[in-house]
Amino acid sequence: MLTPYGHNNAFLMLGIGACLLLLALSPVGTAMQVILIAFGVLTISFTLWFFRDAERPLLSEAATNPALIMSPADGQVVNVDSVAFSPELGGAGTQISIFLSPLNLHVNRYPASGTILEARYIPGAYLMAFNPKSSTENERSIFVLENAVGRIAYQQITGFLARRIVYDTQVGDVVTVGKRFGMMKFGSRMDVVVPASADVFVRPGDKVISAHTILARLRSATA
Repeated sequence: MLTPYGHNNAFLMLGIGACLLLLALSPVGTAMQVILIAFGVLTISFTLWFFRDAERPLLSEAATNPALIMSPADGQVVNVDSVAFSPELGGAGTQISIFLSPLNLHVNRYPASGTILEARYIPGAYLMAFNPKSSTENERSIFVLENAVGRIAYQQITGFLARRIVYDTQVGDVVTVGKRFGMMKFGSRMDVVVPASADVFVRPGDKVISAHTILARLRSATA
């Protein structure tokens, strides 16, 4: 099944793939027919793969423990960095950065349950998504989520190939961990910032799965 977040792009690309296959039926010569068929099949296959809406069952423990911060995306952890001051958290934090290749599932899920305090889009550049500067210089959307245990921030970041961010989150929404909220189209990056006091369970090089991999555990102010 194709994700509704990508229907416009997916249908366009499927149409292009179909047109290439139809052109292959015209008298263009054997070599050109082979090329058109190859590109048509490749375009359709990539579209169906990239815009798939695969299920990611929520880790059962996350449904009952609001302190757990789950991965909002499939991909690979590229950075786990200390942040001296996060404006969104109002203090020190730890930033976990996840790189999504064009082959990863790009549908994003809420990393925790809670209330959305901030949701805003910021235009910017299109640096390679694995570049640390992409967190502050690239086009991105920033969200702040708070629940009974604490507050986190996370952001969708475009990369060199990703030029479109889609999300349906608004300030004041009460959201549920593991539920879909948007996608980034083509290679991209997802950052999650947790308070410095949180226990972090991933490190650079780790592969993560949305709604299944625990990134961190918050510690309540009274803990």
